[in-house]
Amino acid sequence: MRLLLDEMYPVTLAQQLHRRGHDVSAVVGRPELRALPDADVFAAAQAEGRAVVTENIADFSGIADAADQRGVVHFGLVLIDPVKYPRGQLRTIGRLVTEIDRLLTQHPGDHATGRRHWL
Repeated sequence: MRLLLDEMYPVTLAQQLHRRGHDVSAVVGRPELRALPDADVFAAAQAEGRAVVTENIADFSGIADAADQRGVVHFGLVLIDPVKYPRGQLRTIGRLVTEIDRLLTQHPGDHATGRRHWL
């Protein structure tokens, strides 16, 4: 599974996951993706064969649901609970690295499944 981290996540999260052997990109590290509407971020992720990692559950779930209803195959979502992983705490990045690494290790070949993974 390849990932695109939504704009609320730092590029250091992608870098740490990359060091563990995963193909992860971050919106904040890519000027062409910064400040795009969510639908455009989702479309960019799909064009690259990536699932979107986000805590913006309502918006991205709606976009993915609309794709499902149209019969459009997509690479899914990794939905992060912002209460469980608060951005303001120092330990959050380390915890996310551990949990996303675990998810990617368990689902190395998830391609275009349209699945929603919850963390």
